[in-house]
This record gives sequence, structure tokens and C-alpha cells, in this order.
Amino acid sequence: MRLNFGRIALAALGFVFCIGPSLAQTAGPALLGTFDDWEAYKTTDGRGAVCYAISSPKAKEPASAKRDPIYFLITTWPKASIANEPSVIIGYQFKEASKATIQVGSDKFEFFTKADAAWMPTGPDEQRLITGMRTASELTVKGFSKRGTLTTDTYSLKGISAALDKAAEGCK
Repeated sequence: MRLNFGRIALAALGFVFCIGPSLAQTAGPALLGTFDDWEAYKTTDGRGAVCYAISSPKAKEPASAKRDPIYFLITTWPKASIANEPSVIIGYQFKEASKATIQVGSDKFEFFTKADAAWMPTGPDEQRLITGMRTASELTVKGFSKRGTLTTDTYSLKGISAALDKAAEGCK
């Protein structure tokens, strides 16, 4: 199943990582492969190659909440010495100064939020999250909207290992 994340993911990456005009000049991301519920892409920005694995949630609660597209991304920028950086595009503005909670198995991680995105503070927890994602079957993301609505998004992790491996290979 083709998830069609290319153009939306490119826009999300531009916002999330503040790449700006240099990314906008590219032809867009190239699909490296589809792996069950995940896809891998490669593009370039002013810092060189950018590769990422991306997926959208299988379940969103509350289902009736009006939201923009929602994604979980894991990004690699070799020239910036960034590998497997997890982030979330939540589809709404997060509540000011709130945290997003990501759960994989019994492990929980807090991401800091800004606007409609969330990131994990740099450190050893990033690798622990990625390792957990490679072995678990699902991941959940919880966050509060600016209006105070608690949302829970559930992602399938089927295909994550292959997508991450392909993204790493694409950015060697």
C-alpha cells in the first residue's frame, strides 16, 4: 500500500527542521521504498542528503477531532551528524509548554513541543526509542491540543526496521 507521504512529508520537514528556501528548490523527496506501514525517502537541503522513515497513525482518538495530516518521522542528516532523530507532526497546535508522550511497549518518552511538532531531547533515549520501535508492534503518541483536547494516535511498527535500514542506506 503506497502511503503517499512525499509532498506532505517534504512540507513537514521544511517546517520541522527549518530548512526553508534551500529545500524548496529541490524536486522533492524520492521514495526509497515502501515497507508495510512505513516508507523511506531521500531528499537534499543546503546541508546535503536528508533521509527519513515516515508513517501515519492507524488509529486516532478522538476520531472526530479535526486535524491536519499526522506523521511520525525518523530523520537522518549525515553531514549534520544527525542519525535517527524522531519527531512527530501532530496535526494541530500543541498546548503551550506541553509535552507529548510516546509509548513503545512499557517504555515512555517525553517529547518537547512547538507549534504542531514534537521532538525528543537529544540523548541516549533516542537510541532506546529506536531500538524499542524495531522490536515492538505499535507506538502511541499522546498530546494536548491548544484547546485542551487529549489525543491518542496509534502507529503500527510493521516495516519500521526495513524503512530505517533503507533510509540509512540511502544517506550513506
